[in-house]
Amino acid sequence: MLRALTRVCVRYAERYIPDPYLYAVILTFITAVAALIFTGSDPAQIVTAWYDGIWAILAFAMQMALILSTGVALAATPQIKRLLEMIASIPSAQGAGAVTVFLAGAFGSWLNWGFGLVVGALVAREVAKKIRDADFGLLVAAAYMGNMVWASGLSSSIALASATPGSALNIIERETGRIAPLTETIFTTYNLVPTILVFCIIPLMLMAIGPSEAEMKRADPDLLARGDEAPAPEPHEKTFATVIENAWPLTLLLVAMGVAYEWTIIATRGFTLDINGMIFIALMLGLILHWRPIRYVRAFNAAARTVGPILLQFPLYGGIMGMMTGTGLAAVISQAFVAFSTQDTLPFWSFVSSNIISLFVPSGGGHWAVQGPFMVPAAIDLNVDPALTAMAVAMGEQTANMIQPFWALPILAIAGLGIKDIMGYCVMALFVGLIVYGAALIVFA
Repeated sequence: MLRALTRVCVRYAERYIPDPYLYAVILTFITAVAALIFTGSDPAQIVTAWYDGIWAILAFAMQMALILSTGVALAATPQIKRLLEMIASIPSAQGAGAVTVFLAGAFGSWLNWGFGLVVGALVAREVAKKIRDADFGLLVAAAYMGNMVWASGLSSSIALASATPGSALNIIERETGRIAPLTETIFTTYNLVPTILVFCIIPLMLMAIGPSEAEMKRADPDLLARGDEAPAPEPHEKTFATVIENAWPLTLLLVAMGVAYEWTIIATRGFTLDINGMIFIALMLGLILHWRPIRYVRAFNAAARTVGPILLQFPLYGGIMGMMTGTGLAAVISQAFVAFSTQDTLPFWSFVSSNIISLFVPSGGGHWAVQGPFMVPAAIDLNVDPALTAMAVAMGEQTANMIQPFWALPILAIAGLGIKDIMGYCVMALFVGLIVYGAALIVFA
């Protein structure tokens, strides 16, 4: 039954889901029309909010480009290649391969969302090389499914902001005068239980929904071989330029500076890992493992090819988020759900409204900035724990990712697939996430 339902979802996705760029374009017009109807904003205000949003996301777009390039360049080192190959050698069939990919992506995403995206995609590629009788779309979808636990993990934007005194996004502190430590958000029964269940249920689902051998869409061998080219041979003639290009002491000195910086930060502020930290660690590891500067340059240049397909889409999502926040459309949606919530139902309806808003504002921090100012005061008025309400919003953000291609773009870029190749499978994961996290907010909260 699950396989039949999955087949319907896959066929629907292949037929009706356009390229992610066109998805973003259509979503842009839907947002503009909704803002015009529900917020009272005039066309000039909507267009201005859209334009401002395009440029507001450029810093984040650069971060995503760098985490992709540094992550893929790191994976090109012999040491990491051997590790990925070792992981990929564990499964021997399609179902086990999909489970392996999911667990790698999910554990990585729980630790850090950027790490999980890159690791999941790379493991999917390696598994596809080892298991030829496997649907590549299923493997890549399994990698993306791992992202469904990121906001319940250690890099959760909402949880970290709520635990950081003085943070601009710490709406709980602004409204109550106190912070919400991770023991009140991430490490709670209502968050840990559904997250553990997701780690258990998704693998069972993946074993059940895989296509039959006749329906499998196997990976293109040429596509999988991309990035596996042998490194360029070292030039025989020694010149000043070639000596500098291969001068490993330069790499060592640069990495030593990076280690000194990290040591200082940890000693003074403690260990934290944000997206900039992930990029920096991937850069330093890539440099030291490639050893010679020119080898890292070549690996990074090859890795940068994965960035192209996503650069056009991030500004469009910036424009969408600009309209959602600049016109007050996100506030309208939030207030509509708050209006009929009660003390017992506010966390659940916060979760539901978060799923809707995430389709238009897929950024965790940006999402909380527009929904938090309405949910936290409502929680206080209804005598609901604000930390619980914050995590309900975070849970909704991560489950909605399964049908929002924004966070799939890095994985798709590495895999060389389109959103329609994985969306049908991800819809099945969405059902699991909605049921598990939604039920947890009703039962445990």
